[in-house]
Amino acid sequence: MSDEVWMRRALRLATKGFAPPNPMVGCVLVKNEQVVGEGYHSFAGQPHAEIEALNKAGAAAAGATAYVTLEPCSHWGKTPPCAEALIRAGVVRVVAAVLDPNPRVSGSGFQRLRDAGIRVETGVLEREARRVNEAFFHFQTTRSPFVTIKSASTLDGKVATRTGDSRWVTGETARRYAHRLRAQAGAVLVGVGTVLADNPKLTARLHPPPPRQPLRIIVDSGLRTPPDAEAVRIAREQPAGSPLLIVATEQADLNRERALAGDGVEVVRVPTTGQGRVDLTSLMRILAERQVISVLVDGGGEMNAGFIEARLAHKALFFVAPKIIGGRDAPTPVEGPGIETMSDAVRLLRISVRRFGPDVLVEGYFPPGPGDSVVES
Repeated sequence: MSDEVWMRRALRLATKGFAPPNPMVGCVLVKNEQVVGEGYHSFAGQPHAEIEALNKAGAAAAGATAYVTLEPCSHWGKTPPCAEALIRAGVVRVVAAVLDPNPRVSGSGFQRLRDAGIRVETGVLEREARRVNEAFFHFQTTRSPFVTIKSASTLDGKVATRTGDSRWVTGETARRYAHRLRAQAGAVLVGVGTVLADNPKLTARLHPPPPRQPLRIIVDSGLRTPPDAEAVRIAREQPAGSPLLIVATEQADLNRERALAGDGVEVVRVPTTGQGRVDLTSLMRILAERQVISVLVDGGGEMNAGFIEARLAHKALFFVAPKIIGGRDAPTPVEGPGIETMSDAVRLLRISVRRFGPDVLVEGYFPPGPGDSVVES
């Protein structure tokens, strides 16, 4: 089989992981056109894909070719360097999709393999590999989180009825995929309006349960989040597994902060915009310092509009259900003041369309903002 066939298999493995802030990586070990071992990086702190594959292959790894979706690491972190493990196992050839953008690795993993006499080839399905790890590449290049806006609306553009009922806009297949997106994100973010309207848990609910939960964030300038909200309750019951960050402005009431803060719940204050709202740019800087590489904005139209207006959004995932509910006052996916002329509309790039049961997902990328990197797809 061709190198592309085995690399596609490695890429499919990579997408099984829940790795932030690490990249999603898959590895397939092949000898005599047979798979002798394969693996993926399940989540941060666990063995990397190469180690998983080598452990499964055992002695059969000697003389094999390793197909890896990202350059093998060459440094000690929470786990040993994968380049050294491949060398010790007797792998004779490494085919990697793309160079690791992390300055601690970039090129040194390949060089260590070559110094040991291993044939190294790169660039196989590089574009696909970059897209799998678009958040990781963006963060390593810009030191800022990759922001995805996710929304679900009816065919007539409503995210809820005029009474606020939104359960459920899309079907089970689309919702299951949305929960996987949460589990693979560094953080999931909503505004306080969503909390007050829907009282969401903000957790990723999959079967079987994912090995990690994203950091959950509520943007709440005035600290209106009820202390008995579901998101707060879960954080206090599971402080290690489901932490909650509530983001307020510097003017928010101190007594409200005291009522919310506690085990698993952290309140941070950031500067305000001219409208007295949380400065989202400052929030992104705070998240970057905490190594949050990606943010899934999973809230309402006002929050979506805030990220788009601030030019902080990078990707859009809009589910559309074949339903019509009407209502001039029913909420829509993007609200805020809006634009005045059609010529000012934000035009998404690199559009793709997928089906999830009866629902359709339209996926696209926002034009690059200041300092953004572009991950081709």
